[in-house]
Amino acid sequence: MMPKNTTAWLSNTCRKLLFRHCSLCQLPLEPNDDYWCHYCLSQFPSPPYCQRCGTTTLNAEQYCGHCLTTPPPWQRLYRLGEYQPPLQQLVSQFKFSKKFWLAKPLAKQLAKQITDPAPLLLPVPLHRWRYWQRGFNQSHYLALALARELNTQVANNVLVRTRHTQAQKSLTKKQRKTNLANAFTIKDCALPQHIALVDDVVTTGTTVALLTQQLHRRGVKRVDIITICHTEKPV
Repeated sequence: MMPKNTTAWLSNTCRKLLFRHCSLCQLPLEPNDDYWCHYCLSQFPSPPYCQRCGTTTLNAEQYCGHCLTTPPPWQRLYRLGEYQPPLQQLVSQFKFSKKFWLAKPLAKQLAKQITDPAPLLLPVPLHRWRYWQRGFNQSHYLALALARELNTQVANNVLVRTRHTQAQKSLTKKQRKTNLANAFTIKDCALPQHIALVDDVVTTGTTVALLTQQLHRRGVKRVDIITICHTEKPV
C-alpha cells in the first residue's frame, strides 16, 4: 500500500499533466507556458500604440498626432491589444460566459505592460440593474487580479453609477456622451494623487474620460487607464 504522501504527490502530478493544455487551442503546454501556448500568445494583436490614447500607430510613440493637439484628459493608457481574435473571444468569454478565471491570466499579461503602477485601482462601475442582470462586474475581477500582480490596492465603492444607461456598444461617440450625462458620482473620501481606472474594453474613451474629469475635479493629479482591448473609434 502506498504511503499517503506518495498518493497525494501522484494525484497532484496527474492533475497537472491532465490540465496542462492551452485554454485557446487545447494543445499541450510547454513546461514554462501558463494558460496559453507560445503560439496563441503570439496571436494576441499587440501592434505599437500611442501611450496617451491607445490608438494603434505605425511605430511606438508616446503621443500620436491627435494627442499632440487634443490629448484625452487621462495621462497614460495601458492595453493588452486590439479588439481582434483571440483577445476578442477571451473578452467575450470573460464578460458574457462568466469565465472568471480568465481575469488572472489576462491581468498577468497586462501587468507586463505597466511601467508605473498607480497605488489605487478603480474598476469602472456597473449600474445595480446591469449588475443584477449579469451577476458580476468584469472590471472589478480584472482590477483585483491586477492588484495582486502589481502589489497595489483596489477600491470597488469609490465610483458609483447612479443612472441606468443604454448599452454603449451601438452608439456613436456623440450619442455616448449624451447617454452618460450625469451617470456617475464619486463618494466623498480621501484619494491618492495617482489613480488607474480599469475597464475591459475602451472604444471612444467616453466613459473613462468622464470619470477622469470627475477625479481631476476631486484633486487627483494623474489618472491612467488600464484595459484589455482598445477598439477602433466609431464616428
